[in-house]
Amino acid sequence: MKFLDQAKVYIRSGDGGGGSVSFRREKYIEFGGPDGGDGGRGGDVWAEAVHGLNTLIDYRYQQHFKAKTGMHGMGRNRTGATGSDTILKVPVGTQIFEEDNETLICDMIDEGQRFRLAAGGNGGFGNAHFKSSTNQAPRHANPGLPGIEKTIWLRLKLIADAGLVGLPNAGKSTFLSSVTRARPKIADYPFTTLHPNLGVASVDGGEFIIADIPGLIEGAHQGSGIGDRFLGHVERTRVLLHLVSAQETDVADAYRTVRGELEAYGHGLGEKPEIVALSQADILDEELQAALAGELEEACGQTPLVLSAVSGQGMTAALRRLAAIIEDDKNAGREDSSAEGARDWST
Repeated sequence: MKFLDQAKVYIRSGDGGGGSVSFRREKYIEFGGPDGGDGGRGGDVWAEAVHGLNTLIDYRYQQHFKAKTGMHGMGRNRTGATGSDTILKVPVGTQIFEEDNETLICDMIDEGQRFRLAAGGNGGFGNAHFKSSTNQAPRHANPGLPGIEKTIWLRLKLIADAGLVGLPNAGKSTFLSSVTRARPKIADYPFTTLHPNLGVASVDGGEFIIADIPGLIEGAHQGSGIGDRFLGHVERTRVLLHLVSAQETDVADAYRTVRGELEAYGHGLGEKPEIVALSQADILDEELQAALAGELEEACGQTPLVLSAVSGQGMTAALRRLAAIIEDDKNAGREDSSAEGARDWST
């Protein structure tokens, strides 16, 4: 399945059905009076977050979605049927923007969440609504109201607990394939990963989701390389695992390059908890590992992990540190929710 994280879509809700002009015509009833029914309401356009989707590829092949028009009213006070709704099924984590691609309409972060993007038009009144003592035979009815039409943007930001960042060929995909059942493409050339990948890691009986994004290079926020468009997929993560390859000639400079791109991107990535690790350490002897780890520690201000997906060195320790930070963040979120609920009750 191809990965697509942004799509432009045209939507239109259904028009309301027109009211009916009708008069009761039955044998032996001399003054039947008006009996025109109301028009049916037009269908709505909804967005719904569903399980099992992690791409917007469906919206590459279909970009127009229209709800059905309401049926017109009929005689004998019969109301027209309501037009059927149209539902846009999107992955959990999809944001929906107005046509300017900046004004947020809704953020679909929960499975089963629904949001009405465009309401259908109301049906028009039939002539039975307009009868009165002075107008006993009205010969007019209301047309239905038109539906709403607009263009929207769908932008997917994957839901994950931990995100992997680093330069190209830093070992992010290898790490993901070693600790999860994900099978990203792995090769010895830059930008092997062209789109984000997700995997579920397990440690000490717990599970969490890891997101791997394409590598960053200097100037990514200005469009260099693949750019920083995929950084949105780690915006929602609770912790970042920053991998620096032991093959780099200057590990400190490699760290500062990626760190600078994260801060230039903004959106809170620079403030997220970060675990720094020296990856691909199996190519070094212990003395050189210690030397590069020291250089990296001086640059990042913390003791880095030393990892090797090939030998398994440090992998379990990395997962445990990720799991601990994720659990602490979840607990903090629960405490904040409880405190907020208590304040609401007290007021």
